Amino acid sequence: MCYGTNPLGALHLYAQGHSPETVLFYRFLTAALLLMVVMLSKGSHFKISFREFRALVAFGFLFAASSLTYYASFKYMDAGLASTLLFLYPLEVSVLMAIFFKERIKAWTIASIAVSMAGVALLYRGGDGSTLSSVGCLLVFLSSLSYAIYMVMANRINLQMGSVKMTFYAICFCLVFLLLYSVTLGAGLPPLFTQASSWGWGFMLGLVPTVLSLIFMVKAVRIVGSTPTAILGALEPVTAVTIGVMVFGETLTTRIMAGIALILGSVVLIAAKK
Repeated sequence: MCYGTNPLGALHLYAQGHSPETVLFYRFLTAALLLMVVMLSKGSHFKISFREFRALVAFGFLFAASSLTYYASFKYMDAGLASTLLFLYPLEVSVLMAIFFKERIKAWTIASIAVSMAGVALLYRGGDGSTLSSVGCLLVFLSSLSYAIYMVMANRINLQMGSVKMTFYAICFCLVFLLLYSVTLGAGLPPLFTQASSWGWGFMLGLVPTVLSLIFMVKAVRIVGSTPTAILGALEPVTAVTIGVMVFGETLTTRIMAGIALILGSVVLIAAKK
């Protein structure tokens, strides 16, 4: 549910005139500072090897690419729909593992993909009947694919470090790539926030959908295991859709609800079978 609050902060900051790269810069800057405090409080060391450095740079790049395309998609489509389409990444992980690591695709994986595609077809038109933006759909697809590659790499490389430390460094390198993008292709150096509410929303994005979601996920995996945690991850897009409808007045029709249910159901099927 924490991760599903991304649109809440992002859309408020967009309304104040800030670009996606600026919003993400403050989100990850806050998260990096908070994670550093967590590491210091635990007495964790910050030393990494050259092998770990190379992997973490790659993680940071994928993190930046996934986040930028996801936040940019909010400009072209309802945030709730974007969050739902982003949730296709577990299926993309299964396909990537089959293509590059020769994992056998089981029958239920094929069934899950078919169900998810049916859900996407139902979401192809927005609540007002207009066709969803092809640019928005492409951005969400690139975001989910980048995150799926990140998940596969994190699993295969298997760095011998805690998740907090790994995420801290991934976010730090992500900040570097965000700055490079902002200076070369974006709106320039991120401007200093001038409104108290901007700092508030920036802090919220760094704390709730970033640091808290990470900590809660790690604790959940230890307490109940990875499968129930993955299944309950379906609350992420549900939260985003609820925020979109209740706060930003996004349209929710029966067809859209059916499409969302099919996509979430397909991901839950994959998680349950695994």
